Amino acid sequence: MMTKECKKETAKKMKRKALSFKARRKSFAPVEYGLLRQEAIKEAERCLGLRECQYCEICGLLCPDLCITRGEKTGEVLIDLDFCKGCGICASVCPKGAIEMVLEEAK
Repeated sequence: MMTKECKKETAKKMKRKALSFKARRKSFAPVEYGLLRQEAIKEAERCLGLRECQYCEICGLLCPDLCITRGEKTGEVLIDLDFCKGCGICASVCPKGAIEMVLEEAK
């Protein structure tokens, strides 16, 4: 089961503060300044994209049953649970942890 809806959203990289070209010529001060705490947290969240599918397709390539595909129109990752045998390879190889194995309840 996908832990979140698989849709690709791009987040722009934060523009870092830097010295002007004139000031760079006059000193050996750092050219780019570091990030404030909140800026660093926001940049890390953008970079890591915690638990969100990034369409790397590793799960689909390693699925022995070929039940992980992409939607033709939307491009989202689809898991056909009727053909999935529950081996868990997809969940173990997902670099973002976006696929979670859940025990199916008996009906």
